Amino acid sequence: MTSLRTTFRNNLKQYMMLIALIALVFAFQFLTKGVLLKPMNVSNLIFQNAYVVILAVGMLLCILTGGNIDLSVGSVVALVGACAGTFIITWGWNPHLSILLCLAIGILIGAWQGFWIAYMRIPAFIVSLSGMLVFRGLTLIVLNGLTLAPFPPAYLGYSTGFVADLFPELGLFGVRNTTSLLVGILIAVIFCITQVTGYLGRKNKGYTLEKVWTLVLKMALISPAVIWLFYILASYRGIPMVLIIVGIVLLVYSYLTSHTVMGRHLYALGGNEKAARLSGVKTKRLLFLAYVNMAFLAAVAGIVFAARLNSASPQAGQNFELDAIGSCFLGGASAYGGVGTVGGTLIGALFMGVLNNGMSIMGISSNVQQVVKGLVLLAAVAFDAVSKNKLPFNLPRFGKRSMEGKQTLES
Repeated sequence: MTSLRTTFRNNLKQYMMLIALIALVFAFQFLTKGVLLKPMNVSNLIFQNAYVVILAVGMLLCILTGGNIDLSVGSVVALVGACAGTFIITWGWNPHLSILLCLAIGILIGAWQGFWIAYMRIPAFIVSLSGMLVFRGLTLIVLNGLTLAPFPPAYLGYSTGFVADLFPELGLFGVRNTTSLLVGILIAVIFCITQVTGYLGRKNKGYTLEKVWTLVLKMALISPAVIWLFYILASYRGIPMVLIIVGIVLLVYSYLTSHTVMGRHLYALGGNEKAARLSGVKTKRLLFLAYVNMAFLAAVAGIVFAARLNSASPQAGQNFELDAIGSCFLGGASAYGGVGTVGGTLIGALFMGVLNNGMSIMGISSNVQQVVKGLVLLAAVAFDAVSKNKLPFNLPRFGKRSMEGKQTLES
């Protein structure tokens, strides 16, 4: 029990959001009379929120550098979608080549913004605000205010289709797509193996280890949840193609932030830029790469979102930055930088996605939804400020003596 309390306390925000996510799912499952977790709606949830997860992962890296945010991601999504529509629909270019060109455009946009932020030291808020206006204007220019549709199947297949069933004759547990169920079981087994091998590796190196039963509890909770998700997907049409893209993004960036030198440097930069620079971290280059990466992932999200709409619209990407930023903060990222994980960001994105989907099923207007999401974001940042005791004012309950003690410790 002591180990469990210590683990919970050390990861308070992530565990609280996980509990809140589970509670939210159960609440909407009851309020929507079981519609939320129907197989078709679960697939729709994945399609509707894939771009949020992709953007949130990129935004996390920007926030890690010191609490910086990118306000231009929604406009970049729209511009990339407009370029894809122009290349493929208007000019008739090859869809595969057009996708590569759109990704290159995203990298160029990131290099443009990263240069001003990292090397010219213009605040990220100002640069990305400028980018939000510039790229939205360029979207209107490229599309001439019109919507281009439809995209060819070769383009749509990357993110709107489903993985074909390789074993239709098996029919395990009466599901429609046996391959999906087998993939879920395989992922659960691989997760358990990696957890056990990681534990044994840390033990051999003499690291401080958690209790064995906490490891078993983690595997006992996560593995069945993964199998259940893929069972739900198998009951409909199988694994959405976009889920593979999202899975690759999550795996790559989870490894990058947790097991690479660059990842450790990102956290060091966000914790104390001056100390990181004096320790040999190339802070300017790291900040530059964070915004190049953000624009690249925004381009990926733009391709995914345009395929989902099956059109290039000048109104695409509206308020996407809110969902991405909110997902990061809800998932445990600190508004001051240096704190946050990809796993926590995924939980935050799922929370925002379930919140949006549940309110839509209940028929709540989009205006009310914006109010609710804004309040949720404020609550997440406020919790971060309170937990770190960095409020810019003195709360009355501290009293004079407590504040004097605080000042003494700070000095």
